[in-house]
Amino acid sequence: MKYLYRCSLVALLILTMAGCHRAPDEVLIRQAIDRAAQAAEQVDASAVIAPLTDDFDGNSGTMTRQDLGNLLRAAKFRGETLHAVLGPLDVQPRGERYVASFTVTLTSGGKLFPSQLGVYKVETAWRREGHDWRCYSATWAQPL
Repeated sequence: MKYLYRCSLVALLILTMAGCHRAPDEVLIRQAIDRAAQAAEQVDASAVIAPLTDDFDGNSGTMTRQDLGNLLRAAKFRGETLHAVLGPLDVQPRGERYVASFTVTLTSGGKLFPSQLGVYKVETAWRREGHDWRCYSATWAQPL
């Protein structure tokens, strides 16, 4: 009986330690990007902007966190649909921060986004805030 008790205790310790294991930073950033893409398809402004910092800078000042949220809220209000397909994702450390680069293909079934659809090359910059990785900058362009 004592042996079973010890084995149970060891198993519980192992499970507890495994539950405390954090995913690598690169994986956390990839997951945040995937969640944002899924949220974009749901036209969920709150979930799309959740990983963005309050001082987020989109395309050198052309879009703030609030601008992006407002655009998605307007799209949701109008019943727009949006589809975002991510291409290969490359996440590289830069000191204490990370840069994630990828392509995204945007399509829509509505009228709010038509001039903004197509394939984009995106580069995002990430920094840790507390326990979370947050995107503080992004640039995007449609390659020729």
